Amino acid sequence: MFQLSTEQKVCEIGGVKFGGQPGEYPCVCCSSIFQKGDRVFEGKRKEGFNEKRAEELLKTQDKLWEETGVPGMADIVANTKEEFKTYIDFVTSVSNMPFCVDAWIMKTKLEGAAYCAEKGLLDKMFYNSLTVWEEDLETEVKEISQIGVKHVLLVAFDQADQMPSGRITGTQKMLDVIEKVGANFESIFVDTSVMNGPATAMCGLANKLVKEKWGFPAASAPSNGSYMDLKRYKDLWGFKGWAATDAALEGLSAFFYHDMIFSGPMGGAIRVLPAVAEAEAFLAVAVFAETKKLPVDSNHPIFKLFPDFVEQLKAL
Repeated sequence: MFQLSTEQKVCEIGGVKFGGQPGEYPCVCCSSIFQKGDRVFEGKRKEGFNEKRAEELLKTQDKLWEETGVPGMADIVANTKEEFKTYIDFVTSVSNMPFCVDAWIMKTKLEGAAYCAEKGLLDKMFYNSLTVWEEDLETEVKEISQIGVKHVLLVAFDQADQMPSGRITGTQKMLDVIEKVGANFESIFVDTSVMNGPATAMCGLANKLVKEKWGFPAASAPSNGSYMDLKRYKDLWGFKGWAATDAALEGLSAFFYHDMIFSGPMGGAIRVLPAVAEAEAFLAVAVFAETKKLPVDSNHPIFKLFPDFVEQLKAL
């Protein structure tokens, strides 16, 4: 049920491994910081951010990583080249976690990637992202290849085919452009595009198809679906009720063919990483029942949180 016949790629960014067969390595949680509405901004964005609050967020995620075995990343969101410089310098001064550069406008993303190259940070950065709907995708691929970007995320979707198969079509279109340009990347990840909470199941199924076809690490952003329902669920059940649905969706995604999830604002790491840790332990036991194999990663949540049970499993 869980083991895939295609050889699976294991990619490494900043010391964190992604991919492999389900259950080998824990799902990585990539949390956003400096996004619109982030509480690190106390006034207008251009007025700067609360460094103490931002440091607290980063260090809390690092602490949760250590406690749960679920690796954390920072999705650094910026609107300008100068913002990227400020935010990248700050994040890398506080934490050693891997990160990605994330911006709506291609020019800004490219400037963020170029700054990482200038600072010698390309080993711990991935480019977020190449999208199937970008009108000038060929130029973007050429630019990041020339910059020296090593790790890249492909966001795949086909408006004409919103079933899992459409994500395969979208991925192939981007791979065709990469091949045409002659670009080579150390790591390619595929994000299979969330539409809403329950539709994240489509992403899990699409991720399985991606892994079966190419062996690439696969991802999606279940938080996009979860946060669509924030107001509606808060009105029904309050913040804690909504937070429960968010943690459940992140955990379900981690279990269901996700090597990485974009898990929303870093302030939510306190609920998301423990939820993902429980889901990963759940997956590890399911895989063990099928294969008699335990995770490859010695820091996996099953070892961190359930060491006594691991010894029982070894005796079976």
